[in-house]
Amino acid sequence: MTRKPRAYLYLLTASACIPPTAQAAFVEDGKANLNLRNYYFNNDFRDRPGAAGQSKTAEWAQGFVLDYKSGFTEGTFGFGVDALGMLGVRLDGGAGNHRGSSMIPDESDGSAVDEWSRLGLTGKLRFSKTEARYGTLLPKLPILVANDGRLLPQTFEGGMITSKEIDGLTLTGGRLEHATGRGSSNRSGLAVAGGSRESNQFIFAGADYQMTRDLKLQYYAAQLQDYYVQHFAGLVHTWALADDQSLTTDLRYFKTDADGRNDSASGRAAGYQVSGLGDTPGKIDNDTWSAIFTYAIGGHAFLLGHQRVSNSGNFVQLNQGNTGEGAAGSSIYLFTDRLATSFTRAGERTTFGQYTYNFAALGVPGLVASLTYLKGTNIRMASGGDEKEWERDIALDYVVQSGTFKGLGFSWRNAMLRSGVPSEWNQDQNRLTVSYSIPLL
Repeated sequence: MTRKPRAYLYLLTASACIPPTAQAAFVEDGKANLNLRNYYFNNDFRDRPGAAGQSKTAEWAQGFVLDYKSGFTEGTFGFGVDALGMLGVRLDGGAGNHRGSSMIPDESDGSAVDEWSRLGLTGKLRFSKTEARYGTLLPKLPILVANDGRLLPQTFEGGMITSKEIDGLTLTGGRLEHATGRGSSNRSGLAVAGGSRESNQFIFAGADYQMTRDLKLQYYAAQLQDYYVQHFAGLVHTWALADDQSLTTDLRYFKTDADGRNDSASGRAAGYQVSGLGDTPGKIDNDTWSAIFTYAIGGHAFLLGHQRVSNSGNFVQLNQGNTGEGAAGSSIYLFTDRLATSFTRAGERTTFGQYTYNFAALGVPGLVASLTYLKGTNIRMASGGDEKEWERDIALDYVVQSGTFKGLGFSWRNAMLRSGVPSEWNQDQNRLTVSYSIPLL
Protein backbone atom coordinates (compact mmCIF):
# COMPACT_ATOMS: atom_id res chain seq x y z
CA MET A 1 0.00 0.00 0.00
CA THR A 2 1.29 3.44 -0.85
CA ARG A 3 -0.77 5.53 1.56
CA LYS A 4 0.38 6.16 5.13
CA PRO A 5 -1.81 4.87 7.99
CA ARG A 6 -2.67 8.40 9.09
CA ALA A 7 -4.83 8.73 5.97
CA TYR A 8 -7.27 6.32 7.58
CA LEU A 9 -7.21 8.39 10.76
CA TYR A 10 -8.08 11.55 8.81
CA LEU A 11 -10.97 9.75 7.13
CA LEU A 12 -12.39 8.42 10.39
CA THR A 13 -11.99 11.77 12.14
CA ALA A 14 -13.69 13.65 9.31
CA SER A 15 -16.59 11.19 9.27
CA ALA A 16 -17.06 11.49 13.02
CA CYS A 17 -17.31 15.30 12.77
CA ILE A 18 -20.22 15.18 10.31
CA PRO A 19 -23.59 15.76 12.09
CA PRO A 20 -25.94 12.73 11.99
CA THR A 21 -28.52 14.57 9.84
CA ALA A 22 -25.89 15.41 7.26
CA GLN A 23 -24.43 11.91 7.36
CA ALA A 24 -27.65 10.48 5.94
CA ALA A 25 -26.99 11.76 2.41
CA PHE A 26 -23.29 10.93 2.79
CA VAL A 27 -24.16 7.27 3.40
CA GLU A 28 -27.46 6.77 1.56
CA ASP A 29 -26.20 8.26 -1.71
CA GLY A 30 -22.99 6.25 -1.56
CA LYS A 31 -22.22 3.62 -4.19
CA ALA A 32 -19.73 0.76 -4.19
CA ASN A 33 -18.76 -1.70 -6.91
CA LEU A 34 -16.28 -4.54 -7.08
CA ASN A 35 -14.86 -4.51 -10.60
CA LEU A 36 -13.21 -7.72 -11.78
CA ARG A 37 -10.86 -7.94 -14.75
CA ASN A 38 -9.17 -11.09 -15.99
CA TYR A 39 -6.42 -10.13 -18.43
CA TYR A 40 -4.15 -12.12 -20.73
CA PHE A 41 -1.42 -10.13 -22.50
CA ASN A 42 0.84 -11.59 -25.20
CA ASN A 43 3.38 -9.54 -27.15
CA ASP A 44 5.78 -11.09 -29.65
CA PHE A 45 8.49 -8.49 -30.29
CA ARG A 46 9.85 -10.40 -33.28
CA ASP A 47 13.40 -9.36 -32.38
CA ARG A 48 15.73 -8.95 -35.29
CA PRO A 49 18.67 -11.38 -35.50
CA GLY A 50 21.26 -10.51 -32.89
CA ALA A 51 18.95 -8.15 -30.96
CA ALA A 52 19.35 -8.30 -27.19
CA GLY A 53 16.51 -8.97 -24.76
CA GLN A 54 13.65 -11.40 -24.37
CA SER A 55 11.63 -11.57 -27.56
CA LYS A 56 8.22 -12.30 -26.06
CA THR A 57 5.94 -11.35 -23.16
CA ALA A 58 3.10 -13.64 -22.10
CA GLU A 59 1.31 -12.80 -18.84
CA TRP A 60 -2.04 -13.60 -17.25
CA ALA A 61 -3.47 -11.92 -14.17
CA GLN A 62 -6.65 -11.24 -12.22
CA GLY A 63 -7.51 -7.73 -11.07
CA PHE A 64 -9.87 -6.58 -8.31
CA VAL A 65 -10.87 -2.92 -8.00
CA LEU A 66 -13.12 -1.89 -5.10
CA ASP A 67 -14.59 1.48 -6.06
CA TYR A 68 -16.48 3.36 -3.33
CA LYS A 69 -18.04 6.78 -3.91
CA SER A 70 -19.81 8.44 -1.00
CA GLY A 71 -22.67 10.87 -1.34
CA PHE A 72 -22.33 14.48 -0.25
CA THR A 73 -23.37 15.83 3.13
CA GLU A 74 -26.37 18.15 3.14
CA GLY A 75 -26.01 21.92 3.29
CA THR A 76 -24.54 24.73 1.20
CA PHE A 77 -21.21 22.93 1.08
CA GLY A 78 -21.37 19.16 0.63
CA PHE A 79 -18.48 16.98 1.71
CA GLY A 80 -17.67 13.44 0.64
CA VAL A 81 -14.93 10.81 0.40
CA ASP A 82 -14.11 8.30 -2.33
CA ALA A 83 -11.90 5.23 -1.98
CA LEU A 84 -10.24 3.07 -4.63
CA GLY A 85 -8.69 -0.23 -3.52
CA MET A 86 -6.81 -2.25 -6.14
CA LEU A 87 -5.31 -5.74 -6.09
CA GLY A 88 -3.59 -7.64 -8.87
CA VAL A 89 -2.82 -11.37 -8.70
CA ARG A 90 -0.47 -13.07 -11.15
CA LEU A 91 -1.91 -16.26 -12.62
CA ASP A 92 0.90 -16.92 -15.12
CA GLY A 93 3.92 -15.06 -16.46
CA GLY A 94 6.93 -16.47 -14.67
CA ALA A 95 10.48 -16.95 -15.86
CA GLY A 96 10.84 -16.58 -19.62
CA ASN A 97 7.49 -14.81 -20.07
CA HIS A 98 7.94 -11.58 -18.10
CA ARG A 99 9.64 -8.65 -19.85
CA GLY A 100 9.64 -5.44 -17.80
CA SER A 101 6.68 -4.16 -15.80
CA SER A 102 4.24 -3.51 -18.62
CA MET A 103 1.44 -5.15 -16.62
CA ILE A 104 2.89 -7.00 -13.61
CA PRO A 105 5.51 -5.30 -11.37
CA ASP A 106 9.08 -6.57 -11.12
CA GLU A 107 10.71 -8.32 -8.19
CA SER A 108 14.22 -7.17 -7.25
CA ASP A 109 15.68 -9.84 -9.54
CA GLY A 110 13.54 -8.75 -12.49
CA SER A 111 10.99 -11.57 -12.24
CA ALA A 112 7.23 -10.96 -11.90
CA VAL A 113 5.68 -10.47 -8.45
CA ASP A 114 2.91 -12.79 -7.26
CA GLU A 115 0.58 -9.94 -6.29
CA TRP A 116 0.53 -6.18 -5.84
CA SER A 117 -1.92 -3.66 -4.43
CA ARG A 118 -2.56 -0.01 -3.71
CA LEU A 119 -5.15 2.23 -2.08
CA GLY A 120 -6.30 5.68 -3.13
CA LEU A 121 -8.41 8.10 -1.08
CA THR A 122 -10.04 11.24 -2.43
CA GLY A 123 -11.76 14.00 -0.49
CA LYS A 124 -14.39 16.01 -2.34
CA LEU A 125 -16.32 19.24 -1.83
CA ARG A 126 -19.41 20.39 -3.72
CA PHE A 127 -20.86 23.90 -3.94
CA SER A 128 -23.72 24.51 -6.34
CA LYS A 129 -22.54 23.00 -9.66
CA THR A 130 -18.84 23.13 -8.77
CA GLU A 131 -16.91 20.18 -7.39
CA ALA A 132 -13.38 20.11 -5.98
CA ARG A 133 -11.46 16.86 -5.46
CA TYR A 134 -8.11 16.18 -3.80
CA GLY A 135 -6.33 12.85 -3.59
CA THR A 136 -6.31 10.00 -6.11
CA LEU A 137 -7.50 11.07 -9.57
CA LEU A 138 -8.07 9.41 -12.96
CA PRO A 139 -8.22 12.38 -15.36
CA LYS A 140 -9.64 12.02 -18.86
CA LEU A 141 -8.68 15.33 -20.46
CA PRO A 142 -7.09 16.35 -23.77
CA ILE A 143 -3.88 17.35 -21.97
CA LEU A 144 -3.80 14.26 -19.72
CA VAL A 145 -5.40 10.82 -20.03
CA ALA A 146 -4.97 8.23 -17.25
CA ASN A 147 -3.90 4.95 -18.85
CA ASP A 148 -6.14 1.92 -18.39
CA GLY A 149 -4.53 -0.36 -20.95
CA ARG A 150 -3.53 -3.22 -18.64
CA LEU A 151 -4.87 -4.93 -15.53
CA LEU A 152 -5.00 -1.95 -13.12
CA PRO A 153 -5.33 1.72 -14.09
CA GLN A 154 -2.68 4.40 -13.82
CA THR A 155 -3.59 6.98 -11.15
CA PHE A 156 -2.45 10.49 -10.28
CA GLU A 157 -2.28 12.45 -7.03
CA GLY A 158 -3.30 16.07 -6.72
CA GLY A 159 -6.30 18.36 -6.85
CA MET A 160 -8.87 19.18 -9.52
CA ILE A 161 -11.87 21.49 -9.76
CA THR A 162 -14.75 21.07 -12.24
CA SER A 163 -17.43 23.73 -12.62
CA LYS A 164 -20.69 23.65 -14.62
CA GLU A 165 -22.27 26.85 -13.33
CA ILE A 166 -22.96 28.10 -16.87
CA ASP A 167 -25.17 25.94 -19.08
CA GLY A 168 -23.14 24.22 -21.78
CA LEU A 169 -19.80 25.30 -20.33
CA THR A 170 -17.55 23.02 -18.27
CA LEU A 171 -14.47 24.60 -16.70
CA THR A 172 -11.66 22.39 -15.38
CA GLY A 173 -8.44 23.18 -13.56
CA GLY A 174 -5.99 21.50 -11.23
CA ARG A 175 -2.52 20.67 -10.03
CA LEU A 176 -0.97 17.18 -9.97
CA GLU A 177 2.14 16.07 -8.09
CA HIS A 178 2.65 12.30 -8.47
CA ALA A 179 1.65 9.29 -10.56
CA THR A 180 1.37 5.56 -9.87
CA GLY A 181 1.92 3.38 -12.92
CA ARG A 182 -0.45 0.68 -14.11
CA GLY A 183 2.16 -1.98 -13.26
CA SER A 184 3.23 -0.67 -9.86
CA SER A 185 2.29 -0.06 -6.22
CA ASN A 186 4.75 2.81 -5.86
CA ARG A 187 4.26 6.42 -6.81
CA SER A 188 6.73 8.48 -8.84
CA GLY A 189 7.19 12.08 -9.88
CA LEU A 190 6.19 13.37 -13.29
CA ALA A 191 8.28 13.51 -16.46
CA VAL A 192 8.22 12.90 -20.23
CA ALA A 193 9.53 10.05 -22.37
CA GLY A 194 13.31 10.16 -22.04
CA GLY A 195 13.31 12.41 -18.98
CA SER A 196 15.13 10.93 -15.96
CA ARG A 197 14.49 13.85 -13.60
CA GLU A 198 11.13 14.18 -11.86
CA SER A 199 8.87 17.21 -11.74
CA ASN A 200 6.23 17.47 -9.03
CA GLN A 201 4.07 20.15 -10.57
CA PHE A 202 1.65 19.71 -13.46
CA ILE A 203 -0.79 22.64 -13.67
CA PHE A 204 -3.70 22.68 -16.10
CA ALA A 205 -6.90 24.56 -16.95
CA GLY A 206 -9.42 24.25 -19.73
CA ALA A 207 -12.94 24.69 -21.02
CA ASP A 208 -15.42 22.52 -22.90
CA TYR A 209 -18.20 24.57 -24.49
CA GLN A 210 -21.23 22.82 -25.98
CA MET A 211 -22.14 25.70 -28.29
CA THR A 212 -25.05 23.83 -29.84
CA ARG A 213 -26.38 20.31 -29.53
CA ASP A 214 -24.12 19.30 -32.44
CA LEU A 215 -21.02 21.46 -31.86
CA LYS A 216 -18.45 21.32 -29.01
CA LEU A 217 -15.41 23.57 -28.71
CA GLN A 218 -12.42 22.86 -26.42
CA TYR A 219 -9.39 24.75 -25.19
CA TYR A 220 -6.84 23.56 -22.60
CA ALA A 221 -3.46 24.75 -21.36
CA ALA A 222 -0.99 22.80 -19.22
CA GLN A 223 2.49 23.21 -17.76
CA LEU A 224 4.80 20.45 -16.57
CA GLN A 225 7.34 22.38 -14.57
CA ASP A 226 10.86 22.27 -16.06
CA TYR A 227 9.64 20.32 -19.08
CA TYR A 228 6.93 21.93 -21.23
CA VAL A 229 3.97 24.27 -21.74
CA GLN A 230 1.19 22.86 -23.92
CA HIS A 231 -1.87 24.42 -25.57
CA PHE A 232 -4.73 22.39 -27.06
CA ALA A 233 -7.67 23.48 -29.25
CA GLY A 234 -10.37 21.08 -30.37
CA LEU A 235 -13.65 20.99 -32.26
CA VAL A 236 -16.22 18.18 -32.49
CA HIS A 237 -19.24 18.57 -34.78
CA THR A 238 -21.94 16.03 -35.63
CA TRP A 239 -24.07 16.60 -38.69
CA ALA A 240 -27.29 14.55 -38.70
CA LEU A 241 -27.86 13.60 -42.34
CA ALA A 242 -30.93 11.44 -41.69
CA ASP A 243 -32.53 9.46 -38.88
CA ASP A 244 -29.82 6.78 -39.01
CA GLN A 245 -27.00 8.70 -40.73
CA SER A 246 -24.47 11.20 -39.41
CA LEU A 247 -21.10 12.74 -40.21
CA THR A 248 -18.84 13.62 -37.26
CA THR A 249 -15.84 15.92 -37.61
CA ASP A 250 -13.14 15.88 -34.90
CA LEU A 251 -10.30 18.42 -35.19
CA ARG A 252 -7.37 18.56 -32.70
CA TYR A 253 -4.33 20.82 -32.46
CA PHE A 254 -1.50 20.76 -29.91
CA LYS A 255 1.34 23.27 -29.51
CA THR A 256 4.07 22.24 -27.04
CA ASP A 257 7.16 24.28 -26.11
CA ALA A 258 10.07 23.87 -23.69
CA ASP A 259 9.71 25.15 -20.12
CA GLY A 260 12.25 25.84 -17.38
CA ARG A 261 15.24 23.51 -17.30
CA ASN A 262 14.31 21.76 -20.54
CA ASP A 263 14.79 25.14 -22.24
CA SER A 264 18.49 25.25 -21.29
CA ALA A 265 21.41 23.07 -22.35
CA SER A 266 22.51 22.57 -18.74
CA GLY A 267 19.03 21.50 -17.69
CA ARG A 268 18.76 18.98 -20.52
CA ALA A 269 22.21 17.62 -19.63
CA ALA A 270 20.99 17.13 -16.05
CA GLY A 271 18.16 14.85 -17.24
CA TYR A 272 15.31 17.25 -18.05
CA GLN A 273 15.17 16.08 -21.63
CA VAL A 274 12.87 14.36 -24.09
CA SER A 275 13.65 11.37 -26.30
CA GLY A 276 13.53 11.38 -30.05
CA LEU A 277 15.06 13.44 -32.81
CA GLY A 278 14.54 17.20 -32.82
CA ASP A 279 16.05 20.45 -34.08
CA THR A 280 17.77 20.79 -30.69
CA PRO A 281 18.62 17.40 -29.06
CA GLY A 282 16.51 16.76 -25.97
CA LYS A 283 14.51 20.00 -26.26
CA ILE A 284 10.70 19.96 -26.43
CA ASP A 285 9.38 21.76 -29.51
CA ASN A 286 6.32 20.39 -31.29
CA ASP A 287 3.14 21.19 -33.22
CA THR A 288 0.72 18.33 -33.94
CA TRP A 289 -2.67 18.45 -35.63
CA SER A 290 -5.18 15.81 -36.68
CA ALA A 291 -8.49 15.69 -38.51
CA ILE A 292 -10.93 12.79 -38.15
CA PHE A 293 -14.16 12.25 -40.09
CA THR A 294 -16.66 9.50 -39.19
CA TYR A 295 -19.66 8.59 -41.34
CA ALA A 296 -22.22 6.42 -39.56
CA ILE A 297 -25.19 4.68 -41.15
CA GLY A 298 -27.19 2.03 -39.33
CA GLY A 299 -24.76 -0.31 -37.61
CA HIS A 300 -21.83 0.79 -39.81
CA ALA A 301 -19.24 3.47 -39.00
CA PHE A 302 -16.50 4.48 -41.47
CA LEU A 303 -13.65 6.62 -40.10
CA LEU A 304 -10.94 8.37 -42.09
CA GLY A 305 -8.27 10.70 -40.70
CA HIS A 306 -4.87 12.30 -41.07
CA GLN A 307 -2.30 13.53 -38.55
CA ARG A 308 0.92 15.52 -38.86
CA VAL A 309 3.73 15.92 -36.33
CA SER A 310 6.11 18.82 -36.89
CA ASN A 311 9.74 18.19 -37.91
CA SER A 312 11.00 20.09 -34.86
CA GLY A 313 10.43 17.22 -32.38
CA ASN A 314 8.24 14.38 -31.11
CA PHE A 315 4.73 14.95 -29.74
CA VAL A 316 4.97 15.19 -25.94
CA GLN A 317 2.70 14.55 -22.96
CA LEU A 318 3.28 13.10 -19.48
CA ASN A 319 5.22 9.81 -19.48
CA GLN A 320 6.98 8.45 -16.40
CA GLY A 321 8.70 5.53 -18.14
CA ASN A 322 12.24 6.67 -17.28
CA THR A 323 11.60 7.58 -13.63
CA GLY A 324 11.57 3.99 -12.29
CA GLU A 325 9.06 2.61 -9.76
CA GLY A 326 7.29 0.62 -12.51
CA ALA A 327 5.71 3.81 -13.84
CA ALA A 328 5.87 2.88 -17.54
CA GLY A 329 2.70 3.09 -19.61
CA SER A 330 0.88 6.25 -20.62
CA SER A 331 -1.93 7.46 -22.87
CA ILE A 332 -2.22 10.52 -25.10
CA TYR A 333 -5.25 12.27 -26.58
CA LEU A 334 -4.65 11.26 -30.17
CA PHE A 335 -6.49 8.69 -32.29
CA THR A 336 -3.09 7.31 -33.31
CA ASP A 337 -2.36 6.19 -29.74
CA ARG A 338 -2.94 2.54 -30.57
CA LEU A 339 -2.14 -0.88 -29.12
CA ALA A 340 1.48 -1.13 -30.31
CA THR A 341 2.65 2.41 -31.08
CA SER A 342 1.45 6.04 -31.20
CA PHE A 343 2.75 7.49 -34.52
CA THR A 344 4.11 10.62 -32.82
CA ARG A 345 7.73 10.89 -34.02
CA ALA A 346 9.19 14.08 -35.46
CA GLY A 347 7.99 14.69 -39.01
CA GLU A 348 5.58 11.74 -39.01
CA ARG A 349 2.56 11.97 -41.28
CA THR A 350 -0.10 9.37 -40.55
CA THR A 351 -3.16 8.47 -42.58
CA PHE A 352 -5.61 6.11 -40.92
CA GLY A 353 -8.96 4.44 -41.39
CA GLN A 354 -11.31 2.36 -39.29
CA TYR A 355 -14.45 0.33 -39.95
CA THR A 356 -16.75 -0.49 -37.03
CA TYR A 357 -19.92 -2.58 -37.03
CA ASN A 358 -22.46 -2.72 -34.19
CA PHE A 359 -24.28 -6.04 -34.44
CA ALA A 360 -27.32 -4.59 -32.65
CA ALA A 361 -28.44 -3.70 -36.17
CA LEU A 362 -28.70 -7.46 -36.82
CA GLY A 363 -30.46 -8.16 -33.53
CA VAL A 364 -27.31 -8.99 -31.50
CA PRO A 365 -26.95 -6.07 -29.06
CA GLY A 366 -23.70 -5.87 -27.12
CA LEU A 367 -21.50 -7.20 -29.94
CA VAL A 368 -19.17 -4.70 -31.68
CA ALA A 369 -16.26 -5.35 -34.06
CA SER A 370 -13.73 -2.99 -35.65
CA LEU A 371 -10.75 -3.05 -38.01
CA THR A 372 -8.18 -0.22 -38.01
CA TYR A 373 -5.20 0.50 -40.24
CA LEU A 374 -2.64 3.30 -39.82
CA LYS A 375 0.36 4.17 -41.96
CA GLY A 376 3.00 6.67 -40.90
CA THR A 377 5.57 8.13 -43.30
CA ASN A 378 8.23 10.87 -43.34
CA ILE A 379 9.61 9.87 -39.92
CA ARG A 380 12.68 12.02 -39.37
CA MET A 381 15.89 10.01 -38.94
CA ALA A 382 19.35 10.99 -37.66
CA SER A 383 20.82 9.83 -40.95
CA GLY A 384 19.02 12.66 -42.72
CA GLY A 385 16.55 10.37 -44.48
CA ASP A 386 13.08 9.31 -43.41
CA GLU A 387 11.32 6.08 -42.44
CA LYS A 388 7.81 4.65 -42.29
CA GLU A 389 5.71 2.25 -40.20
CA TRP A 390 2.24 0.75 -40.19
CA GLU A 391 -0.12 -0.89 -37.70
CA ARG A 392 -3.23 -3.02 -38.15
CA ASP A 393 -5.62 -3.50 -35.19
CA ILE A 394 -8.62 -5.79 -34.75
CA ALA A 395 -11.09 -5.39 -31.88
CA LEU A 396 -14.02 -7.59 -30.88
CA ASP A 397 -16.19 -6.83 -27.83
CA TYR A 398 -19.29 -8.47 -26.39
CA VAL A 399 -21.28 -7.59 -23.27
CA VAL A 400 -24.06 -9.89 -22.04
CA GLN A 401 -27.26 -7.85 -22.14
CA SER A 402 -29.61 -9.78 -19.86
CA GLY A 403 -30.02 -12.73 -17.53
CA THR A 404 -27.87 -13.93 -14.64
CA PHE A 405 -24.61 -12.74 -16.22
CA LYS A 406 -25.85 -9.35 -17.44
CA GLY A 407 -22.88 -6.97 -17.76
CA LEU A 408 -20.27 -9.72 -18.23
CA GLY A 409 -17.87 -8.45 -20.88
CA PHE A 410 -15.47 -10.22 -23.25
CA SER A 411 -12.83 -8.41 -25.30
CA TRP A 412 -10.16 -9.41 -27.82
CA ARG A 413 -7.54 -7.02 -29.21
CA ASN A 414 -5.01 -7.95 -31.87
CA ALA A 415 -2.30 -5.68 -33.26
CA MET A 416 0.40 -6.07 -35.89
CA LEU A 417 3.13 -3.40 -36.10
CA ARG A 418 5.87 -3.18 -38.71
CA SER A 419 8.32 -0.30 -38.42
CA GLY A 420 11.50 0.75 -40.18
CA VAL A 421 12.64 2.78 -37.16
CA PRO A 422 15.68 0.97 -35.66
CA SER A 423 14.66 1.74 -32.05
CA GLU A 424 11.14 0.36 -32.63
CA TRP A 425 10.24 -3.30 -32.21
CA ASN A 426 8.12 -5.07 -34.79
CA GLN A 427 5.27 -6.54 -32.77
CA ASP A 428 2.41 -9.05 -32.94
CA GLN A 429 0.18 -8.48 -29.95
CA ASN A 430 -2.92 -10.12 -28.45
CA ARG A 431 -4.98 -9.02 -25.44
CA LEU A 432 -7.87 -11.03 -24.00
CA THR A 433 -10.00 -9.68 -21.16
CA VAL A 434 -13.05 -10.80 -19.23
CA SER A 435 -14.64 -8.15 -17.04
CA TYR A 436 -17.54 -8.00 -14.60
CA SER A 437 -18.82 -5.45 -12.11
CA ILE A 438 -20.59 -6.49 -8.90
CA PRO A 439 -22.68 -3.74 -7.24
CA LEU A 440 -22.21 -3.76 -3.46
CA LEU A 441 -24.15 -0.62 -2.53
